[in-house]
Amino acid sequence: MAGVRLMFVMVLLCGALAARGAEAQTVLFDNGHGERFLIGEKGALHLSGLVELFQAAGARVATLDQPISDATLAGADALVISGAFAPLTPEEIAAVDRFMKRGGKLAVMLHTAPPLATLLDHLKVGYTNGVIRERENMIEDDPQRFRVTRLGAHPVTQGLQEFNLYGVWGLINRDDSARIVAATSPHAWIDLNRDKVQKKETTASFGVVVAGEVGKGGFLVFGDDAIFQNKFLEQNNKVLAANLAGWLK
Repeated sequence: MAGVRLMFVMVLLCGALAARGAEAQTVLFDNGHGERFLIGEKGALHLSGLVELFQAAGARVATLDQPISDATLAGADALVISGAFAPLTPEEIAAVDRFMKRGGKLAVMLHTAPPLATLLDHLKVGYTNGVIRERENMIEDDPQRFRVTRLGAHPVTQGLQEFNLYGVWGLINRDDSARIVAATSPHAWIDLNRDKVQKKETTASFGVVVAGEVGKGGFLVFGDDAIFQNKFLEQNNKVLAANLAGWLK
């Protein structure tokens, strides 16, 4: 009887551990820095489709409308900052750093890069002073919309040969704590004077997705936020989004 009781207790314990392991991971979408493209809206430029993919992957999704802090990040496993138009405060950046060091994941998608300059600088990620114009793999002959095919090894690029971009800032890893995992062709350029004509502008390959590790956690920075909007969340971009969901978990 003692052996039976011990086995029964072990079965209950294993069941409890399995249930704990199966608990949904919590992904918070920042909604406190002027974001205009929201997870609760169904419009073409909103993010409800991305949330559905996250939920299908087993994540619990919520919004963060208050300032980012240790308290507001408590219980979260990942933080998404997509399309922010207002900067994070130094205190918020410090909280994000502590969040990653203890195992949290951060995903940043840029609509306009300058508001997030201080956060990106903390992550050792630089950005170009204009969006990229590409000469290869253009979509509908638009140099600002193109397929990116130069992908490095990372869970977010697993199973992908390419994905689409719709107005992307070039990204630069400033040291070895970050690395480029997707890049343009070597024939891309930045229209510095906004005249749509390449004169003195340099032709180069630019990063469009950068990854890094911080403590037990890490981050991804995407130079474009449109790639996960409802209108563009199809085919390879949908695979990219599903991979992102898996990485955030």
